[in-house]
Amino acid sequence: MTIKAVVIDIDDTLCLTEGVCYDMETEIMLKMGRKPFSRAVHISTWGTVLREAILIRSPGIDYGEFKACFQSVMREYVQAGKLDVIPLENYATLDKLIDDGKKIILLTSRSELELEHMLRPDHELASSVHEFYHKDNIKYHKPDPRAFDELLLNNSLNPDECVYVGDSVGDAAAAIGAGLKFIASLESGLRSESDFANYPVDAFVYKFPDIIKFIDKM
Repeated sequence: MTIKAVVIDIDDTLCLTEGVCYDMETEIMLKMGRKPFSRAVHISTWGTVLREAILIRSPGIDYGEFKACFQSVMREYVQAGKLDVIPLENYATLDKLIDDGKKIILLTSRSELELEHMLRPDHELASSVHEFYHKDNIKYHKPDPRAFDELLLNNSLNPDECVYVGDSVGDAAAAIGAGLKFIASLESGLRSESDFANYPVDAFVYKFPDIIKFIDKM
């Protein structure tokens, strides 16, 4: 079956973000007068919906206060060019996939608030991405395989016509459980091939542009 859609995760896949998100959340903890959590705690909950993750990272935190502070700090980081910096070679990879007739769709565990800057019509992604799916416009979320339900239905796609590119075991569980092919991105260095031992991963890549050679063979 020919691959018609390439579905891509954002964090530590399309761009590397865990480290800068940890710095950002550390700054927020200090602004809120709370003790910063460790990097290890952040990594252990990385990939989880932020509203759930922050309650694990900082038990007892007032989520409403955190959300307001997060929005302010996130905008500062975006304006400073620190957050969600997509390398030029990754944009070129998206262009190549589009030239090859593939539909580019992003699916992430982030909320709309966390994506507001990337959803703007003047963002460079606007010309490449067919659709964004996030926490606030899908009913189910990774690692639940049903996270792909709306995407498949809205685009009249069969699961085996899609490949998901992600970086976590939860990404693998969701994609493979839904019947999609799965490419694991290990560029962040946070995970290794052995972490995916329980899943039939179709390919491992250490640089995002390498996905092209594997998709060409699918």
